[in-house]
Amino acid sequence: MNRWSAAAASAAFVLSSGAAWGLRPEEENTIKVFSEASPSVVFVTNIAVERSFYLDEFAIPQGSGSGFIWDRSGYVVTNYHVVRGGDIFLVKLKDHTELKARFVGAEPRKDIAVLKVEAPQDKLRPLPLGDSGSLQVGQDAIAIGNPFGLDNTLTTGIVSALGRQVEGVGGVTIRDMIQTDAAINPGNSGGPLLDSGGRLIGMNTTIVSRTGTNSGVGFAVPVSFIKRIVPQLIKYGKVIQPGMGVSILTEGQKYYLIGAVSGVVIREVSPGGPAEKAGLRGIGRDRVGGFVLGDIIVGINDDRIANYDDLYNALDRCKVGDTVTVKVVRDGKKKSFPVELVNVL
Repeated sequence: MNRWSAAAASAAFVLSSGAAWGLRPEEENTIKVFSEASPSVVFVTNIAVERSFYLDEFAIPQGSGSGFIWDRSGYVVTNYHVVRGGDIFLVKLKDHTELKARFVGAEPRKDIAVLKVEAPQDKLRPLPLGDSGSLQVGQDAIAIGNPFGLDNTLTTGIVSALGRQVEGVGGVTIRDMIQTDAAINPGNSGGPLLDSGGRLIGMNTTIVSRTGTNSGVGFAVPVSFIKRIVPQLIKYGKVIQPGMGVSILTEGQKYYLIGAVSGVVIREVSPGGPAEKAGLRGIGRDRVGGFVLGDIIVGINDDRIANYDDLYNALDRCKVGDTVTVKVVRDGKKKSFPVELVNVL
């Protein structure tokens, strides 16, 4: 072999290796994360069934989004808003296998839903779970999903901020959200947000954008919520919510009754429930049938309560069996009551 042949052979060898293309270690890592994680990401299609005047049935596509495989039993996690209003759900794997999925349960207030597919275990590769509690602003964030129907799309960025509050589809704000500048567009909803080790740190959920497309401000539900909620949805179809055994007035009802007052008005306390046992009062009647205002909840432990959103999020940080200090206003005076929280599944 002459020196030119040897040089050509050497060049061919170099070109066949990643180093020849100038791949940096972080690029090689991203490629590895995508290779290992992308088979866990699925394409979710939401279809509604409508009936005509003549009772003919029509399948109406509601939209699509992303999801990810939770375990080898076939459970798939996605956003609630991806499956909301649907009757039929289709899940497509990376190898283009399309499976019909069964709706298992949802927690709209955290925008989390679970579907179930039947498939051989070798086709189901769950994602390893990370720890959103140890995240730091500035660390790498990797998103995989199906923006605009373009399946298996990878985008990268960083964790831009932590502890964000985002208005959710369930009527309350979702707190402790992860903000990222990894490009998130319509169709990414329900897909995973990963750390540089390929571990799940969140579920891509929403963006802030005037155009409806990526603006570099996306938000993901942290994996800490997903770890807590998904097993409950699988077991019960809904979430175990700690409660006090009270019903409350809506904001409209409160305004009509007492005006623009901060706090949550207790309408009724459940007989024999922890609120009644603690001495809390709901709305009563006087001798002539008029309303007598009971307690207005203004605090739970150290959290100020101005509305239902505050109350839900304060109780959401607690567990069944915890005893909380409920601060109320009664007859213009502040009082506090220890209340043990119970399961209000």
